[in-house]
Amino acid sequence: MAYEATPGVPARSGETAWPQGAAFRPAAGRPTLVVFAHPRCPCTRATIAELDSLMARLRGRLDVVVLFYRPARFPRVWEHTDLWRSAAAIPGVSVATDVDGVEARRFGAATSGQALLYDAAGRVAFRGGITPVRGEPGENAGSRAIAQVVEGARTGPAVAPVFGCAILEAPGPGSRRAASR
Repeated sequence: MAYEATPGVPARSGETAWPQGAAFRPAAGRPTLVVFAHPRCPCTRATIAELDSLMARLRGRLDVVVLFYRPARFPRVWEHTDLWRSAAAIPGVSVATDVDGVEARRFGAATSGQALLYDAAGRVAFRGGITPVRGEPGENAGSRAIAQVVEGARTGPAVAPVFGCAILEAPGPGSRRAASR
C-alpha cells in the first residue's frame, strides 16, 4: 500500500507557459492537456481510464495529446501497446511518440501519467496526475482541477501528485530488461 500511495517525481515547477521548441502547438483559444506515458507502465492503465472519464465529462471542450515514450534504439512499434490503443480510442485524444523522451524533458515530465493542462492563453493551469493512487482509477484531485479549469470554475494553477513509473526508464523490477519486452 505504501508503494501505491507514493507519488512519482512531479514535473518541474518553473515553466508557466508552453515550452519553446515543442514539436507541436496547442490549438489557439482552447485548453490543451498533454499527458506523458510509458507504454509499458502498468500504473498508466488507470491514467488512461481516468482520461476517458474526463473526456466524456468535458465533451469536446479540451484538446488532449498523449505522448508515449520510446527509446530510439527500439523498433517503431514498441510503444504501440494496449495503452496506446486505449488512449487512441478516446474521442478527442491524439497520441504520438516521444522518441528518447525529448518532449518529456522539454515539458519537465519525469513520471508516466504526468498531465499538464495549458489554458486557452497557453499558461500552465494544472500539473500532476489524474489518479488517486498508483494504478487505481477513481475520484481524484487532478481530474477535478482540470474539469474546473475547462469549465471556468477555477483560475490560477493547480497541482496534484502524479502516480506512475519513471518515463525514461522501463517500469517494474529489473527495469533495463523490462524495457526490451
